[in-house]
Amino acid sequence: MSAIPLTPHISDDQPWKLPSKGKVGMYCLIVAESAIFIIFVLAYLFYIGKTTFGPTPAVLEVPIINSIALLSSSITIMLAERALEHGKMKGFSLWWAITIALGSYFLYGTGVEWYKLIHEDGLTISTNLFGTTFYSLVGLHATHVIFGLIGLTLTLIFALTGKLKHEHNEKVQILALYWHFVDAIWIVVFTVVYIIGR
Repeated sequence: MSAIPLTPHISDDQPWKLPSKGKVGMYCLIVAESAIFIIFVLAYLFYIGKTTFGPTPAVLEVPIINSIALLSSSITIMLAERALEHGKMKGFSLWWAITIALGSYFLYGTGVEWYKLIHEDGLTISTNLFGTTFYSLVGLHATHVIFGLIGLTLTLIFALTGKLKHEHNEKVQILALYWHFVDAIWIVVFTVVYIIGR
């Protein structure tokens, strides 16, 4: 009768490694940021329809092109990561720059939307409950896009000046992880504000 080992066999060829501190830190940040967004989303949902004066969500126009631009940037940043993995720095810089352009276009679109809401519809953050929750939630997301764009732009500068190398791939992946998070959160914000809220 053969004995069955109680502990799984661990191959000596595949030593166990500690997970990347950077990635663990980014996942923790994403969890914390997700909790903040959940609070803002719940507040927005709670106050829908409770405004009895001033502009209502009916003044919102669905930002389809802006959303396509932002969500497309998740694809371009993946292509940039892949280019860096293969040591193709020119390809990395190109896809990374396109990602920045798409994110910047999204911010521009948000600015145009806010200008119209403030100057044509008379909706500010202090107009009513709708204005307070709308600018708080969408503004929180826009702030994250700005921080992401700052990180992406600095990385592009390092790449163009030759300071970014193939060995920095993991740090680039961590920043890309943040950008994917920003894109994923926008799907939630878009659904709540521009589909459910209207």
